[in-house]
Amino acid sequence: MKRSSVIAVILGGGRGTRLFPLTDHRSKPAVPVGGKYRLVDIPISNCLNSEIRRIYVLTQFNSASLNRHIKNTYNFDVFSSGFVDILAAEQTPENTGWFQGTADAVRQSLHHMENHEHEHVLILSGDQLYQMDYQKMMQRHKEKGADLTVATIPVSAKDATGFGIMKTNSEGTIESFVEKPSEDELGKWKSEVPEQYKAEGKEYLASMGIYIFNSDVLKKLFADNPDATDFGKELIPKCVDGDQKVCSYEFGGYWTDIGTIESFFEANLALADTIPDFNLYDNQNFIYTRARLLPASKLMGTTLEHALMAEGCIIEASRIVRSVVGIRSRIGKGTTIENSIIMGNDIFQDRSVIENATPEKPSMGIGQRCYISNCIIDRNVAIGNDVRIVGGDHLEDGDHKYHYVRDGIIIVKKKTVIPDGTII
Repeated sequence: MKRSSVIAVILGGGRGTRLFPLTDHRSKPAVPVGGKYRLVDIPISNCLNSEIRRIYVLTQFNSASLNRHIKNTYNFDVFSSGFVDILAAEQTPENTGWFQGTADAVRQSLHHMENHEHEHVLILSGDQLYQMDYQKMMQRHKEKGADLTVATIPVSAKDATGFGIMKTNSEGTIESFVEKPSEDELGKWKSEVPEQYKAEGKEYLASMGIYIFNSDVLKKLFADNPDATDFGKELIPKCVDGDQKVCSYEFGGYWTDIGTIESFFEANLALADTIPDFNLYDNQNFIYTRARLLPASKLMGTTLEHALMAEGCIIEASRIVRSVVGIRSRIGKGTTIENSIIMGNDIFQDRSVIENATPEKPSMGIGQRCYISNCIIDRNVAIGNDVRIVGGDHLEDGDHKYHYVRDGIIIVKKKTVIPDGTII
């Protein structure tokens, strides 16, 4: 695949309401993941590992932190034509409103892409966890002479109702497509899949929200459907039912959609497993992120069991079990962390601030003799001593003084201060 043949477009998503409160002050692609990364690092890294060097990230909500991250992370040398650029919604003579959906976002951004020669447009989501070689998908796209190729993955009946589901013929051409079918109509949407997936009950081909369009086809599609705003609900079905050749690229690796607090929580904790399905320890397929030049983490008397720990941490906790501990985290003596995500801090606090902390205004981090379970502790949170925060299925969803509850998971929002002795 020639580098000049493709431009990648990463969709930053809308308000990210299902990931609130993690998206209260940041866009979905900027949400921290895996202790030291951001969600947007995943598709960008996949692009770079696939020799794709021209990348646009489309966003419109809470984009300041995302802009900083992109600016501080992805800089190409002056002899390269590569770039990672943010395209925020902007008013033009042709478009006076915000992005109205995935397709509308790409439509409004086409004039920027026209400044660069390209034959194909690779459209990606900014809130998924997976590793894919897009060159293999492009090769399939060209071999089949496709106008559009949709990456697909086998899913179970339980999950199928949340995805676009398609059926293919023996040549891999998509012949029919339905967006989020009801349980009653699922029976007719089963596909032939490899035996290993059939044994797991995964007999439905779901769209991963990853598309390769021939650029001329994409432009014509927008011209013929000026009111269409969404790929999955409108444009993909029109392609399948129209004259375009639409093919499936079946992906057999690990993939998960980080669309909800529950999926975000489970995907992060899975990274702490001994051999996780998402491989951070790969000699070829790197996950790139900002180079912060932080010191190594320091542990004192802490028992660790399936813990993933980032750089710059000072840990005196008694025990950390199946948890992800983010950059610059501070955890005090006698504290236990279980099944939790501690996102860490954006800065190191001065020693004078730590020494002058009070029970009502503790320093950033987690204090002494605390117990944290089934929680997400966002960045720059200050938790005092003897605090107990325990999530679980017994809790109802709700918004409270110090925390939020979603699917039994307690989320403590960024910069929250929790005094000594608080019980949640």
